[in-house]
Amino acid sequence: MLTTQSLALIDREVAKYPAEQKRSAVMGALRIAQTEHRYLSNEMIEFIANYLGIAPMMALEVATFYNMYDLKPVGQHKITVCTNLPCALSGGYTAAHYIKQKLGIGFNETTPDGKFTLKEGECMGACGYAPVMLVNNHSMCSHMTPEAIDKKLAELE
Repeated sequence: MLTTQSLALIDREVAKYPAEQKRSAVMGALRIAQTEHRYLSNEMIEFIANYLGIAPMMALEVATFYNMYDLKPVGQHKITVCTNLPCALSGGYTAAHYIKQKLGIGFNETTPDGKFTLKEGECMGACGYAPVMLVNNHSMCSHMTPEAIDKKLAELE
C-alpha cells in the first residue's frame, strides 16, 4: 500500500521509540502515508495499524482526533486558514473570504480541477504573524494580505 521509501521513513519513525512502544510512531506513520496518498482511507489506516502492531481503532482515533489528517480526498494543495481569535482579529476571516472568492470554493470544498482544497483551521501557534495559513500541512504562510495570497496561489499553480 506504500512505497518502499515511505515504509523506510516509517521505520525511521519507529526506531525513535523503544521496541515495545511502536504505537508512539502512529502520528508520524499516518503523516507519511498521507503525504504519499494525500488522504487516509480506512484501508490505509488499518494498514498503518497492522504495520505498527496496534489495533486499527487506535490508529483511527488518532486520525480522527487531529485536524491535520484528511479522511477524504483533498486537492493537490490543501490550504488551511486559521480563524481562531488572534487571527480573526488580525484579518483571518478577511483572508479566508478572499481565498474563497479567488478559488470559487468554500471551506471543506475542492476546486473542480482538484488543485485546491480549503479548510478552516485551529490555532497554528503563530499569532504574532496573523493572519496565517498552512499549505499541505507543512508550509506556514504569515501576514496573509490579498497580495501575499495572490503570490502564494501563483507559486502553487
